[in-house]
Amino acid sequence: MDAAESSGLAAFRAAVSESLHVLASRRFGVFWSANFLSNVGTWAQMVAQPWLLLSLGSSSFLLGLDAFALSGPVLLLTLFGGVLADRADRRRVIVLFQSIQMLCPTLIVLLLGWGTVRPWEVICLSLVIGVTDALSMPAFQTIVPSIVEASEVPAATALNSAQFNLCRILGPALAGLIMAWTGALGAFAVSAASYLPVIFIALTLLPSGAAIARGTVPTDYRRLFSGVRETMQDATLRGAVLTVFSSSALCGPLMTFCPVLIRDAFRGDVASFGIAVSAFGVGGVLGAAGLLGVRASRDRRKLTSFAGVLYGLVLVAAAVDQWFWVLPAVLALGGIAMTLCDTSANTLILARATARARGEAVSLYMLSMRGGLAAGSLVTGLVVARLGVREALLINGLLAIAVQGYLARAWFADGSGRSQIKSGSPP
Repeated sequence: MDAAESSGLAAFRAAVSESLHVLASRRFGVFWSANFLSNVGTWAQMVAQPWLLLSLGSSSFLLGLDAFALSGPVLLLTLFGGVLADRADRRRVIVLFQSIQMLCPTLIVLLLGWGTVRPWEVICLSLVIGVTDALSMPAFQTIVPSIVEASEVPAATALNSAQFNLCRILGPALAGLIMAWTGALGAFAVSAASYLPVIFIALTLLPSGAAIARGTVPTDYRRLFSGVRETMQDATLRGAVLTVFSSSALCGPLMTFCPVLIRDAFRGDVASFGIAVSAFGVGGVLGAAGLLGVRASRDRRKLTSFAGVLYGLVLVAAAVDQWFWVLPAVLALGGIAMTLCDTSANTLILARATARARGEAVSLYMLSMRGGLAAGSLVTGLVVARLGVREALLINGLLAIAVQGYLARAWFADGSGRSQIKSGSPP
Protein backbone atom coordinates (compact mmCIF):
# COMPACT_ATOMS: atom_id res chain seq x y z
CA MET A 1 0.00 0.00 0.00
CA ASP A 2 1.52 3.34 -1.06
CA ALA A 3 1.47 6.54 0.96
CA ALA A 4 -1.55 7.98 -0.84
CA GLU A 5 -3.66 4.87 -0.24
CA SER A 6 -2.55 4.74 3.40
CA SER A 7 -3.46 8.39 3.88
CA GLY A 8 -6.86 7.89 2.22
CA LEU A 9 -7.63 4.87 4.40
CA ALA A 10 -6.61 6.76 7.53
CA ALA A 11 -8.85 9.68 6.56
CA PHE A 12 -11.76 7.32 5.94
CA ARG A 13 -11.28 5.65 9.34
CA ALA A 14 -11.06 9.04 11.05
CA ALA A 15 -14.29 10.18 9.39
CA VAL A 16 -16.12 7.00 10.41
CA SER A 17 -14.80 7.33 13.98
CA GLU A 18 -16.06 10.91 14.18
CA SER A 19 -19.46 9.81 12.85
CA LEU A 20 -19.86 7.03 15.40
CA HIS A 21 -18.85 9.43 18.17
CA VAL A 22 -21.99 11.43 17.37
CA LEU A 23 -24.10 8.31 17.91
CA ALA A 24 -22.55 7.83 21.35
CA SER A 25 -23.85 11.19 22.57
CA ARG A 26 -26.88 10.79 24.85
CA ARG A 27 -29.31 13.14 23.14
CA PHE A 28 -28.63 12.03 19.60
CA GLY A 29 -28.34 8.38 20.67
CA VAL A 30 -31.84 8.46 22.22
CA PHE A 31 -33.21 10.28 19.17
CA TRP A 32 -31.63 7.71 16.81
CA SER A 33 -32.85 4.70 18.81
CA ALA A 34 -36.43 5.96 19.07
CA ASN A 35 -36.48 6.67 15.34
CA PHE A 36 -35.16 3.18 14.67
CA LEU A 37 -38.00 1.52 16.59
CA SER A 38 -40.56 3.76 14.96
CA ASN A 39 -39.32 3.18 11.41
CA VAL A 40 -39.30 -0.60 11.82
CA GLY A 41 -43.04 -0.41 12.44
CA THR A 42 -43.54 2.03 9.57
CA TRP A 43 -41.80 -0.28 7.11
CA ALA A 44 -43.81 -3.24 8.35
CA GLN A 45 -46.91 -1.30 7.31
CA MET A 46 -45.30 -0.25 4.02
CA VAL A 47 -45.05 -3.93 3.08
CA ALA A 48 -48.46 -4.92 4.40
CA GLN A 49 -50.48 -2.05 2.88
CA PRO A 50 -49.91 -2.56 -0.88
CA TRP A 51 -50.53 -6.28 -0.54
CA LEU A 52 -53.66 -5.57 1.47
CA LEU A 53 -54.89 -3.30 -1.33
CA LEU A 54 -54.05 -5.90 -3.97
CA SER A 55 -55.85 -8.58 -1.96
CA LEU A 56 -58.92 -6.31 -1.85
CA GLY A 57 -58.95 -6.19 -5.66
CA SER A 58 -57.29 -2.78 -6.12
CA SER A 59 -55.86 -1.83 -9.52
CA SER A 60 -52.40 -0.42 -10.28
CA PHE A 61 -53.99 3.02 -10.45
CA LEU A 62 -55.35 2.66 -6.90
CA LEU A 63 -51.87 1.73 -5.68
CA GLY A 64 -50.57 4.92 -7.27
CA LEU A 65 -53.48 6.86 -5.79
CA ASP A 66 -52.67 5.48 -2.33
CA ALA A 67 -49.05 6.60 -2.72
CA PHE A 68 -50.29 10.00 -3.88
CA ALA A 69 -52.61 10.26 -0.86
CA LEU A 70 -49.67 9.48 1.42
CA SER A 71 -47.24 11.96 -0.15
CA GLY A 72 -49.44 14.36 -2.14
CA PRO A 73 -50.32 16.70 0.77
CA VAL A 74 -46.64 17.63 0.86
CA LEU A 75 -47.23 19.55 -2.37
CA LEU A 76 -49.74 21.85 -0.66
CA LEU A 77 -48.87 21.84 3.03
CA THR A 78 -45.19 21.21 3.64
CA LEU A 79 -44.27 24.90 3.25
CA PHE A 80 -46.76 25.67 6.03
CA GLY A 81 -45.03 22.90 7.98
CA GLY A 82 -41.77 24.75 7.46
CA VAL A 83 -43.33 27.92 8.86
CA LEU A 84 -44.54 25.92 11.89
CA ALA A 85 -41.03 24.53 12.36
CA ASP A 86 -39.55 28.04 12.39
CA ARG A 87 -42.25 29.86 14.37
CA ALA A 88 -44.11 27.37 16.63
CA ASP A 89 -43.24 25.09 19.54
CA ARG A 90 -41.77 22.13 17.67
CA ARG A 91 -42.47 19.75 20.54
CA ARG A 92 -46.21 20.46 20.44
CA VAL A 93 -46.30 20.23 16.65
CA ILE A 94 -44.67 16.79 16.65
CA VAL A 95 -46.72 15.35 19.52
CA LEU A 96 -50.03 16.55 18.08
CA PHE A 97 -49.57 15.28 14.55
CA GLN A 98 -47.80 12.04 15.46
CA SER A 99 -50.68 11.20 17.82
CA ILE A 100 -53.17 11.74 15.00
CA GLN A 101 -51.08 9.52 12.72
CA MET A 102 -51.04 6.74 15.30
CA LEU A 103 -54.84 6.55 15.09
CA CYS A 104 -54.72 5.63 11.37
CA PRO A 105 -53.14 2.14 11.58
CA THR A 106 -55.15 1.62 14.77
CA LEU A 107 -58.36 2.14 12.78
CA ILE A 108 -57.18 -0.28 10.09
CA VAL A 109 -56.56 -2.89 12.78
CA LEU A 110 -60.13 -2.43 13.99
CA LEU A 111 -61.54 -2.59 10.44
CA LEU A 112 -59.57 -5.75 9.70
CA GLY A 113 -60.79 -7.26 12.95
CA TRP A 114 -64.38 -6.52 11.98
CA GLY A 115 -63.78 -7.75 8.41
CA THR A 116 -65.15 -4.54 6.88
CA VAL A 117 -62.03 -2.86 5.48
CA ARG A 118 -62.36 -1.36 1.99
CA PRO A 119 -59.73 0.13 -0.36
CA TRP A 120 -61.20 3.65 -0.09
CA GLU A 121 -60.90 3.52 3.71
CA VAL A 122 -57.21 2.60 3.49
CA ILE A 123 -56.59 5.40 0.96
CA CYS A 124 -58.45 7.97 3.08
CA LEU A 125 -56.37 7.06 6.13
CA SER A 126 -53.23 7.39 4.00
CA LEU A 127 -54.41 10.92 3.20
CA VAL A 128 -54.69 11.72 6.92
CA ILE A 129 -51.13 10.46 7.46
CA GLY A 130 -49.98 12.49 4.46
CA VAL A 131 -51.50 15.71 5.78
CA THR A 132 -50.06 15.32 9.28
CA ASP A 133 -46.68 14.28 7.85
CA ALA A 134 -46.53 17.38 5.67
CA LEU A 135 -47.21 19.63 8.65
CA SER A 136 -44.93 17.90 11.16
CA MET A 137 -41.91 16.54 9.27
CA PRO A 138 -40.10 19.89 8.78
CA ALA A 139 -40.21 20.36 12.58
CA PHE A 140 -38.99 16.79 13.05
CA GLN A 141 -36.18 17.16 10.50
CA THR A 142 -34.87 20.31 12.16
CA ILE A 143 -34.31 18.50 15.47
CA VAL A 144 -30.87 17.23 14.37
CA PRO A 145 -29.15 20.63 14.07
CA SER A 146 -30.52 21.53 17.51
CA ILE A 147 -29.02 18.51 19.32
CA VAL A 148 -25.60 18.19 17.65
CA GLU A 149 -22.78 20.59 16.84
CA ALA A 150 -22.78 22.25 13.41
CA SER A 151 -19.72 20.21 12.36
CA GLU A 152 -21.57 17.00 13.29
CA VAL A 153 -24.62 17.62 11.08
CA PRO A 154 -23.28 15.63 8.06
CA ALA A 155 -22.44 12.61 10.25
CA ALA A 156 -25.77 12.79 12.10
CA THR A 157 -27.68 12.98 8.82
CA ALA A 158 -25.81 9.97 7.42
CA LEU A 159 -26.47 8.00 10.63
CA ASN A 160 -30.17 8.82 10.38
CA SER A 161 -30.16 7.62 6.79
CA ALA A 162 -28.40 4.39 7.80
CA GLN A 163 -31.00 3.83 10.51
CA PHE A 164 -33.87 4.47 8.10
CA ASN A 165 -32.50 2.03 5.53
CA LEU A 166 -31.66 -0.59 8.13
CA CYS A 167 -35.37 -0.49 8.95
CA ARG A 168 -36.06 -1.20 5.27
CA ILE A 169 -34.44 -4.57 5.95
CA LEU A 170 -35.86 -5.36 9.38
CA GLY A 171 -39.35 -3.94 8.78
CA PRO A 172 -40.21 -6.15 5.77
CA ALA A 173 -38.67 -9.19 7.46
CA LEU A 174 -40.76 -8.53 10.56
CA ALA A 175 -43.85 -7.94 8.41
CA GLY A 176 -43.34 -11.23 6.61
CA LEU A 177 -43.18 -13.15 9.89
CA ILE A 178 -46.15 -11.33 11.39
CA MET A 179 -48.32 -11.63 8.27
CA ALA A 180 -47.62 -15.36 8.06
CA TRP A 181 -48.88 -15.67 11.64
CA THR A 182 -51.64 -13.06 12.04
CA GLY A 183 -52.15 -11.61 8.56
CA ALA A 184 -52.03 -7.89 7.79
CA LEU A 185 -53.69 -7.06 11.12
CA GLY A 186 -50.53 -7.79 13.07
CA ALA A 187 -48.34 -5.63 10.82
CA PHE A 188 -50.68 -2.64 11.24
CA ALA A 189 -50.76 -3.20 15.01
CA VAL A 190 -46.96 -3.03 15.12
CA SER A 191 -47.09 0.16 13.05
CA ALA A 192 -49.56 1.76 15.48
CA ALA A 193 -47.35 0.94 18.47
CA SER A 194 -44.26 2.26 16.67
CA TYR A 195 -45.46 5.87 16.97
CA LEU A 196 -44.96 5.80 20.75
CA PRO A 197 -41.13 6.18 20.64
CA VAL A 198 -41.43 9.26 18.41
CA ILE A 199 -43.95 10.86 20.75
CA PHE A 200 -41.70 9.96 23.68
CA ILE A 201 -38.61 11.70 22.28
CA ALA A 202 -40.67 14.78 21.40
CA LEU A 203 -41.84 14.99 25.02
CA THR A 204 -38.45 14.30 26.60
CA LEU A 205 -35.71 15.33 24.16
CA LEU A 206 -36.95 18.82 23.34
CA PRO A 207 -37.55 21.36 26.11
CA SER A 208 -40.94 22.99 26.42
CA GLY A 209 -41.33 25.93 24.06
CA ALA A 210 -38.45 24.81 21.84
CA ALA A 211 -39.10 27.19 19.00
CA ILE A 212 -36.28 29.37 17.75
CA ALA A 213 -35.87 32.74 19.34
CA ARG A 214 -38.06 34.65 16.89
CA GLY A 215 -41.00 32.44 17.89
CA THR A 216 -41.60 34.89 20.78
CA VAL A 217 -41.94 37.78 18.36
CA PRO A 218 -45.33 38.55 16.72
CA THR A 219 -45.50 37.01 13.27
CA ASP A 220 -45.02 39.37 10.33
CA TYR A 221 -47.30 37.74 7.79
CA ARG A 222 -45.69 39.75 4.99
CA ARG A 223 -42.52 37.74 5.60
CA LEU A 224 -44.13 34.30 5.55
CA PHE A 225 -42.14 31.98 3.26
CA SER A 226 -39.22 34.41 3.20
CA GLY A 227 -37.05 31.37 3.96
CA VAL A 228 -38.36 29.69 0.82
CA ARG A 229 -37.36 32.67 -1.28
CA GLU A 230 -33.97 32.81 0.41
CA THR A 231 -33.40 29.11 -0.27
CA MET A 232 -34.40 29.23 -3.93
CA GLN A 233 -32.23 32.30 -4.56
CA ASP A 234 -29.18 30.31 -3.45
CA ALA A 235 -27.93 28.43 -6.54
CA THR A 236 -26.46 25.59 -4.48
CA LEU A 237 -29.63 24.99 -2.46
CA ARG A 238 -31.85 25.40 -5.51
CA GLY A 239 -29.86 22.75 -7.35
CA ALA A 240 -30.23 20.34 -4.43
CA VAL A 241 -34.01 20.84 -4.31
CA LEU A 242 -34.50 20.37 -8.07
CA THR A 243 -32.25 17.31 -8.22
CA VAL A 244 -34.09 15.56 -5.40
CA PHE A 245 -37.49 16.47 -6.88
CA SER A 246 -36.69 14.99 -10.29
CA SER A 247 -35.15 11.87 -8.74
CA SER A 248 -38.16 11.31 -6.51
CA ALA A 249 -40.71 11.96 -9.27
CA LEU A 250 -39.08 9.75 -11.89
CA CYS A 251 -37.29 7.07 -9.84
CA GLY A 252 -39.28 6.94 -6.59
CA PRO A 253 -42.18 5.03 -8.25
CA LEU A 254 -39.84 2.03 -8.56
CA MET A 255 -40.74 0.95 -5.01
CA THR A 256 -44.35 2.14 -5.26
CA PHE A 257 -44.98 -0.27 -8.13
CA CYS A 258 -42.57 -2.98 -6.98
CA PRO A 259 -45.57 -5.10 -5.79
CA VAL A 260 -47.02 -4.93 -9.31
CA LEU A 261 -43.64 -5.78 -10.87
CA ILE A 262 -43.24 -8.75 -8.52
CA ARG A 263 -46.77 -10.03 -9.12
CA ASP A 264 -47.14 -9.43 -12.86
CA ALA A 265 -43.61 -9.76 -14.24
CA PHE A 266 -42.17 -12.40 -11.90
CA ARG A 267 -45.33 -14.15 -10.61
CA GLY A 268 -44.10 -13.62 -7.06
CA ASP A 269 -45.91 -13.41 -3.72
CA VAL A 270 -45.62 -11.36 -0.53
CA ALA A 271 -42.44 -13.23 0.44
CA SER A 272 -40.85 -12.21 -2.88
CA PHE A 273 -41.91 -8.63 -2.26
CA GLY A 274 -40.37 -8.73 1.22
CA ILE A 275 -37.07 -9.92 -0.30
CA ALA A 276 -37.17 -7.11 -2.86
CA VAL A 277 -37.86 -4.38 -0.29
CA SER A 278 -35.20 -5.78 2.04
CA ALA A 279 -32.66 -5.74 -0.81
CA PHE A 280 -33.45 -2.08 -1.42
CA GLY A 281 -32.91 -1.49 2.29
CA VAL A 282 -29.56 -3.30 2.22
CA GLY A 283 -28.45 -0.94 -0.52
CA GLY A 284 -29.65 2.02 1.51
CA VAL A 285 -27.58 0.90 4.51
CA LEU A 286 -24.50 0.44 2.31
CA GLY A 287 -25.00 3.90 0.82
CA ALA A 288 -25.38 5.50 4.25
CA ALA A 289 -22.36 3.60 5.58
CA GLY A 290 -20.31 4.94 2.69
CA LEU A 291 -21.41 8.48 3.48
CA LEU A 292 -20.10 8.10 7.02
CA GLY A 293 -16.61 8.09 5.54
CA VAL A 294 -17.14 11.24 3.47
CA ARG A 295 -15.53 14.36 4.84
CA ALA A 296 -17.71 17.42 5.50
CA SER A 297 -15.63 19.35 2.92
CA ARG A 298 -16.52 16.93 0.10
CA ASP A 299 -18.57 18.42 -2.76
CA ARG A 300 -22.07 17.04 -2.08
CA ARG A 301 -23.37 18.38 -5.40
CA LYS A 302 -21.37 15.81 -7.35
CA LEU A 303 -22.50 12.98 -5.08
CA THR A 304 -26.14 14.03 -5.42
CA SER A 305 -26.08 14.32 -9.21
CA PHE A 306 -24.07 11.13 -9.77
CA ALA A 307 -26.51 9.19 -7.60
CA GLY A 308 -29.48 10.67 -9.48
CA VAL A 309 -28.12 9.37 -12.80
CA LEU A 310 -27.33 6.00 -11.23
CA TYR A 311 -30.90 5.75 -9.92
CA GLY A 312 -32.21 6.24 -13.46
CA LEU A 313 -29.95 3.43 -14.71
CA VAL A 314 -31.37 1.18 -11.98
CA LEU A 315 -34.91 1.73 -13.29
CA VAL A 316 -33.81 0.80 -16.80
CA ALA A 317 -32.17 -2.37 -15.45
CA ALA A 318 -35.28 -3.31 -13.44
CA ALA A 319 -37.46 -2.78 -16.51
CA VAL A 320 -35.46 -5.12 -18.77
CA ASP A 321 -34.55 -7.74 -16.14
CA GLN A 322 -36.08 -11.16 -16.91
CA TRP A 323 -34.89 -13.11 -13.85
CA PHE A 324 -36.11 -12.58 -10.30
CA TRP A 325 -32.78 -13.64 -8.80
CA VAL A 326 -31.18 -10.60 -10.46
CA LEU A 327 -33.80 -8.16 -9.16
CA PRO A 328 -32.57 -7.99 -5.51
CA ALA A 329 -29.10 -6.95 -6.72
CA VAL A 330 -30.63 -4.28 -8.97
CA LEU A 331 -32.79 -2.97 -6.13
CA ALA A 332 -29.82 -2.94 -3.74
CA LEU A 333 -28.05 -0.66 -6.21
CA GLY A 334 -31.21 1.45 -6.28
CA GLY A 335 -31.09 1.74 -2.49
CA ILE A 336 -27.49 2.95 -2.69
CA ALA A 337 -28.38 5.52 -5.35
CA MET A 338 -31.44 6.86 -3.53
CA THR A 339 -29.57 7.21 -0.24
CA LEU A 340 -26.58 8.95 -1.80
CA CYS A 341 -28.83 11.37 -3.68
CA ASP A 342 -31.29 12.26 -0.91
CA THR A 343 -28.89 12.23 2.05
CA SER A 344 -26.19 14.26 0.30
CA ALA A 345 -28.76 16.88 -0.69
CA ASN A 346 -30.28 16.91 2.81
CA THR A 347 -26.85 17.35 4.39
CA LEU A 348 -26.10 20.23 2.05
CA ILE A 349 -29.40 21.95 2.87
CA LEU A 350 -29.09 21.51 6.64
CA ALA A 351 -25.50 22.76 6.68
CA ARG A 352 -25.87 25.69 4.28
CA ALA A 353 -29.30 27.12 5.13
CA THR A 354 -29.30 29.96 7.65
CA ALA A 355 -30.81 29.34 11.09
CA ARG A 356 -33.72 31.72 10.46
CA ALA A 357 -34.69 29.85 7.27
CA ARG A 358 -33.72 26.27 8.11
CA GLY A 359 -37.26 25.04 8.76
CA GLU A 360 -38.53 26.40 5.44
CA ALA A 361 -35.43 25.08 3.63
CA VAL A 362 -36.10 21.62 5.06
CA SER A 363 -39.76 21.93 4.06
CA LEU A 364 -38.59 22.53 0.48
CA TYR A 365 -36.48 19.39 0.71
CA MET A 366 -39.50 17.45 1.97
CA LEU A 367 -41.59 18.99 -0.80
CA SER A 368 -39.09 17.89 -3.43
CA MET A 369 -38.73 14.37 -2.03
CA ARG A 370 -42.26 13.49 -0.91
CA GLY A 371 -44.10 15.76 -3.35
CA GLY A 372 -42.04 14.48 -6.25
CA LEU A 373 -42.85 10.90 -5.24
CA ALA A 374 -46.55 11.73 -5.00
CA ALA A 375 -46.78 13.33 -8.43
CA GLY A 376 -44.57 10.69 -9.99
CA SER A 377 -46.54 7.82 -8.50
CA LEU A 378 -49.86 9.20 -9.74
CA VAL A 379 -48.61 9.73 -13.30
CA THR A 380 -46.69 6.45 -13.35
CA GLY A 381 -49.80 4.63 -12.14
CA LEU A 382 -51.66 5.86 -15.23
CA VAL A 383 -48.80 4.72 -17.49
CA VAL A 384 -48.64 1.32 -15.78
CA ALA A 385 -52.38 0.85 -16.27
CA ARG A 386 -52.09 1.74 -19.98
CA LEU A 387 -48.71 0.30 -21.06
CA GLY A 388 -47.55 -2.06 -18.31
CA VAL A 389 -45.16 -1.86 -15.40
CA ARG A 390 -41.96 -2.67 -17.32
CA GLU A 391 -42.67 -0.05 -19.97
CA ALA A 392 -43.48 2.60 -17.35
CA LEU A 393 -40.24 1.98 -15.45
CA LEU A 394 -38.20 2.08 -18.66
CA ILE A 395 -39.68 5.44 -19.66
CA ASN A 396 -39.08 6.87 -16.18
CA GLY A 397 -35.49 5.63 -16.08
CA LEU A 398 -34.53 7.11 -19.45
CA LEU A 399 -36.16 10.43 -18.55
CA ALA A 400 -34.35 10.48 -15.20
CA ILE A 401 -30.94 10.02 -16.84
CA ALA A 402 -31.60 12.86 -19.28
CA VAL A 403 -33.06 15.26 -16.69
CA GLN A 404 -30.32 14.63 -14.11
CA GLY A 405 -27.62 15.21 -16.70
CA TYR A 406 -29.19 18.54 -17.66
CA LEU A 407 -29.65 19.65 -14.05
CA ALA A 408 -26.07 18.72 -13.16
CA ARG A 409 -24.64 20.98 -15.88
CA ALA A 410 -26.77 23.92 -14.75
CA TRP A 411 -26.10 23.27 -11.05
CA PHE A 412 -22.32 23.10 -11.34
CA ALA A 413 -22.19 26.15 -13.62
CA ASP A 414 -24.34 28.30 -11.30
CA GLY A 415 -23.02 27.16 -7.94
CA SER A 416 -19.40 26.22 -8.54
CA GLY A 417 -18.10 29.53 -7.26
CA ARG A 418 -19.88 29.45 -3.92
CA SER A 419 -19.03 27.83 -0.63
CA GLN A 420 -21.35 24.92 0.05
CA ILE A 421 -21.45 25.43 3.81
CA LYS A 422 -21.91 28.76 5.50
CA SER A 423 -19.77 28.73 8.60
CA GLY A 424 -21.83 31.49 10.14
CA SER A 425 -25.05 29.45 10.38
CA PRO A 426 -25.36 28.09 13.92
CA PRO A 427 -27.76 25.23 14.66
